[in-house]
Amino acid sequence: MNILILGGTGSIGSAVTAELVAHNHKVIGLCRSEASAQKLAALGAQPWRGDLRAPASWRAALSQVEAVIQLAATFEDDSGAVDAAAIAAIKQEARCRTSPLRVLYTGGCWLYGQTGDHTASETSPKRPIAAFAWMQENAQALQQDPKISSCIVHPAMTYHEEGGGVFSRLLAQASSGRPLEVWGSIHTRWPLVHRRDLARAYRLLVEHPDLCGQYNVAAQSGVPMRDILDEIIRRHPHDGAYVVRNRKYVMFKYGSWAEGPTLDQQMAADKIQTACGWHPEVSDFTQAAF
Repeated sequence: MNILILGGTGSIGSAVTAELVAHNHKVIGLCRSEASAQKLAALGAQPWRGDLRAPASWRAALSQVEAVIQLAATFEDDSGAVDAAAIAAIKQEARCRTSPLRVLYTGGCWLYGQTGDHTASETSPKRPIAAFAWMQENAQALQQDPKISSCIVHPAMTYHEEGGGVFSRLLAQASSGRPLEVWGSIHTRWPLVHRRDLARAYRLLVEHPDLCGQYNVAAQSGVPMRDILDEIIRRHPHDGAYVVRNRKYVMFKYGSWAEGPTLDQQMAADKIQTACGWHPEVSDFTQAAF
């Protein structure tokens, strides 16, 4: 399959690119810099120089593929507008086709808001944090287009061996001997998934164009921060000291996106397991390198 990936050099995108190439898909990756182009080439993808903010620069790439995976975001104030423009370009290309264009769009566990003791499934109401509410709006634009065969992928908090992913902040604090900074509460739960398992979910979903709608991807539905801290302390010579920062504090210091890690969440992934046989190879984060 010929696939265009937006965000193919990012933390998750690089793993998705490698997974697709390993399964004999031809991947075109959007890139702005020579460094990103070299990274894509090393992963086995074809670099396409362009800018997410300028859809005209990659519109021609759309005509060469059967599927698009959107993993890119600017993570700036214009994130929603840039994403909407990208979606508009994809929708415009789809209108020129005789069969639906396959599109995988990335949402995330933070679109469910705080779930507490409720485990969110794909049918649970969405209460997205303000910083990423635009994701819900843009996802709906894709789902409502009859010319697009779309999947909305909701990854859990993602970790990996290269810097730790979602654990990176805590790992840096542990390695320097600083108190571990807990956002929210020591009882806050994070749904977790390893990057390799998430990449395999994207690959399976893009290969099944009959599967549409929303799909959660989580290996562990909700791991308490206390357990995460214990594992990090076990791996590092650390005295176990930690400090709790409330939501107001972290949002003021780090920005509105920081509300996400403060959410107490649980998320189920039964649907994707039934639909395409996805099962995590890493079912317990304590057994993984990070």
